[in-house]
Amino acid sequence: MDTLFVIRHAVVSDAPDIHALLQDAFREYAEAIGISELEALKETISDIEFEIANNTVFVAIIDGIIIGTIRIEITGDEAYISRFAVNSCYRGMGVGESLMNLADKYIKSKGIKRSFLYTASHNTNLVRFYYNRGFYTESVSHERGYPRARMVKEYPEIDLKLQPCCKHQINSFQSK
Repeated sequence: MDTLFVIRHAVVSDAPDIHALLQDAFREYAEAIGISELEALKETISDIEFEIANNTVFVAIIDGIIIGTIRIEITGDEAYISRFAVNSCYRGMGVGESLMNLADKYIKSKGIKRSFLYTASHNTNLVRFYYNRGFYTESVSHERGYPRARMVKEYPEIDLKLQPCCKHQINSFQSK
């Protein structure tokens, strides 16, 4: 059976569904790394509405249901990738890979030289996922009560005239 999912920019009315997805995903993440509190779990629907209005948030959708999300905040020549999540029922279908690929495309289209994100350094599945997409571990801190890796990806210089802008891009992906 083929499953079609669409990735688009989030709109403010998506905030409650994004919030529910993030709560589920980050509760699972917290349990997997053995901690009880995460900053992501304190985020409110209003916080997400603010992020949608002020940063770049993409959502993956199947049959009108938000099944994945990723957030990009650009500061100077760096992009911070956060709140990356895929509904556990839809993992392994390429949703996360597609969200990350679109984030890369968007970041490159803005002329950004580096992106970074944080993940639990002992969550081998996530670390491997990021390594396979060109990230490397720059540092590890313990300030939040667990080994938290800052992972970085560097982008080569590109000719922006040859790169399409992702501002209004809607992508469809088909997974088998």
